[in-house]
Amino acid sequence: MTDVRLNMAKVEAEAAVRPRRRPGGARARERAAWGFVAPALIAIGVFFAVPVFAALLLSLTDFDIYALADLDNVRFIGVQNYERLFGNPLFWGAMKNTGLFAVLGVPLSIAASLAAAVILNARVVKWRPLWRVIFFAPFVTTLVATAVLWNYLLHTRYGVINWAISSVGLSPVDWLGQPSTSIPAILMFVVWKIFGYNMLIFLAVLQTVPDDLYEAARIDGAGVWKRFTHVTLPAIAPTLLLVSIISVASFFQLFAEPYVMTQGGPAQSTVTVLYFMYEEGFKWWNLGSASAVAFVLFVCILAVTLVQLAVAKRMGAYE
Repeated sequence: MTDVRLNMAKVEAEAAVRPRRRPGGARARERAAWGFVAPALIAIGVFFAVPVFAALLLSLTDFDIYALADLDNVRFIGVQNYERLFGNPLFWGAMKNTGLFAVLGVPLSIAASLAAAVILNARVVKWRPLWRVIFFAPFVTTLVATAVLWNYLLHTRYGVINWAISSVGLSPVDWLGQPSTSIPAILMFVVWKIFGYNMLIFLAVLQTVPDDLYEAARIDGAGVWKRFTHVTLPAIAPTLLLVSIISVASFFQLFAEPYVMTQGGPAQSTVTVLYFMYEEGFKWWNLGSASAVAFVLFVCILAVTLVQLAVAKRMGAYE
């Protein structure tokens, strides 16, 4: 008992002589933290928030080429740009094409990148670093240059793809000249271009899955497919959600691919929402209408992302 009292007295004595924290210490650290992040916040405000707010105001005006010459020609028209937009059949055609690109392209690109990552993660594959470089190389190459190259590959008379088709006795296909094949042709190019990036993300998370889980599943008699569905997929579910959100946003913002490969044709079959926005703003100089298209596209991407998050949460992909 005496020892306990002595220890308590010692603790109290040390506490008495210990220097107390100044009341302003926490506030000083908080001010220092805000000082460090202030430059980044100012940059975001100047180069992101302000332009977005300005574009929103622009979408409520009839800003056009005449307004570029004299700002007195600008009129505030409210939501008329949005009303005209929703009554424009070309806009709904662009929405349908964009939705088709996303519905077909997102699962295809995720499946291709995940399959490549699983194969490269296997220890039986030789020269894995070389294959990673080969698969990732299309992502870092210039988009316009590779799109022009694919135009030659898909050429009806001189393209390598049609040469391969003709060599087995089939008729050449006008890949970029028919509405029925133009979207699949562009999809092939887009998936080839971006799947290496998603593959590296999947490969990184696959290497964090403990080998003990696979060993336990193998001992329980689980085959390759069951190990993939019961071990791999649950372990990478949050990353799968991230990649799906990124892929949806990417496919909703397709522009350079149809612009370079088909110029929106044939018969407007590859006009996307972003391509339609480009034409409204920089071909017809209806900048107010183009800003309205941008905000409609933003709302669509936001809505799809929220649906993805809700479905993933219901399935337990994240908490």
